[in-house]
Formats: sequence, C-alpha cells, structure tokens
Amino acid sequence: MPPIEDLILFALALAGAGVVAGILAGLFGIGGGAILVPVFYQVFAMVGVDEAVRMHLSVGTSLAIIVPTSLRSYFSHRKRGAVDDVLLKSWITAVPLGALLAAVVAAYSSSEALRGIFAVIAVLVAFRMLFNRASWRLGDDLPRNPFKYIAGVVIGLLSGLMGIGGGVLNNTFMSLYGRPMHQAVATSSGVGVLISIPGLIGYVIAGWGASGLPPFSTGYINWVAVALIIPITLLVAPVGVALAHRASKRQLEIGFGIFLLIVAVRFAISLAE
Repeated sequence: MPPIEDLILFALALAGAGVVAGILAGLFGIGGGAILVPVFYQVFAMVGVDEAVRMHLSVGTSLAIIVPTSLRSYFSHRKRGAVDDVLLKSWITAVPLGALLAAVVAAYSSSEALRGIFAVIAVLVAFRMLFNRASWRLGDDLPRNPFKYIAGVVIGLLSGLMGIGGGVLNNTFMSLYGRPMHQAVATSSGVGVLISIPGLIGYVIAGWGASGLPPFSTGYINWVAVALIIPITLLVAPVGVALAHRASKRQLEIGFGIFLLIVAVRFAISLAE
C-alpha cells in the first residue's frame, strides 16, 4: 500500500481533474471523454504513474466513467422520442465490435502510439469544428449496409482508442447524411452505451496483470478516478452549461476545436521529447 500522503495527493489531483472536465463537458455539450483523457494523462503523470501505461489507463478509465453517464443520457433522450432506435439496432453488434477491437489494439500498442492516434483524430475533429459548413453533405439519408455497418465499427474503434463515447464522431456521421443535430445528439447517447460497456470490459482484460498501474486499478481502469470523477462532473457540469448559454453555437464549435488542437499539440510535444 502506498503512503497515505500519495493517495491523498492522487485523490485531490483527480478531484481537480473532475472539476475541469465537468465544466468543459458542460460548456461544449459532449460526454467528456475527449476532455477526460488528456486531463487524466496529466494527472497520472503528476502522481508518477508509469508512462508505459499512462495513456492506456487514461483511455480505459474514461470509458468506465462514460458508462453511467451515457446510460442516463440515453434513457432521458429516449423518453423524448429523439433517439434513432433503427440506427442503434443496426449497430447493436457493429459498434461494440469496434470498441472491443480498440481494446485489442490498445493491448498491443505503446503509449506513444495511443497518443499519436488521439492527436491525429483530435486534429481531424478540430478541423471539422473550426471550418464546419451546413452545406457539407454526403447524402440526404443514411447509407445502406454494408457501408453503414462498417461506419459503426469504425466509430466504435476510433472512439475506443480515444476513450470517448462516440458523440463527436456519430454527430458528424449523421449530420453529413442529413439528419437533424438534435436527433444525432440523442442517438449518440445510445452509441455511447454501445461503446463504453464493451470498452470497459475490453480494457480490464487488456490491462490485466500489467505492471506500473496505480492503486485500486483493475486492468486499465482506475476505480478511484471513476468514483471521484462521476459525482464531481455531474455536480459542476451545470456551470459549463450556464457558460454555454452565453455563447453562440459557432463560438462553442470554435472553442472546442481550439481545445482539441491544444491537446493534439501537447501530445505531439510529448511524443517528440
């Protein structure tokens, strides 16, 4: 058992991360995974977690936190009839398959590789946020299988590698095919369920017995972080929401795009060190 001082420092650092992630998640209207992963990476570095497992632990723990939040969000949206259940049913195996593949890839990937993947996807999403146009369309309705099924696998795979609930990627996919944004956002909550549950299981298995993990970890899931972050993010997220209502949608898109670029640059610098 590590010294009590180290455990207290670890808990305080994670609590601070929860405050930052909750505010930013509320501000930008996303599940928080894209924010939690880089924040976790910095916090785990502060408390001396081995660099070899730091990124894996950040991604896996983020997915564990998304499980209850995505479930709560999904049932809330479903009551309002905003979820595209037809799309979710067609992805009932595709998205979890992608999430499980992500855990397999993570098990055989270095920390540098995962940071590189996160940085590249972050740049692509940031580009979409910064230069988005309503006229960007690939079609007037969702594509048929097998392309739709493949898209579900890809969304699950990339989201699982980044530790996110798939909201940003699914919103992009559905909006490019003419679906209204409110339906895309509601459906993304269900996509988050399909990603986070198999992703959690996959990262537990992938990290089972790994060395260098902090206390109270099962595989690449740190339960101290999970227990601290969930209530804190739920508590402070309304602060971010209040700030969001003072800004336009375009301002939020630009803000989130800039945030993702900063994260990508930070990871790129760490890869060059």
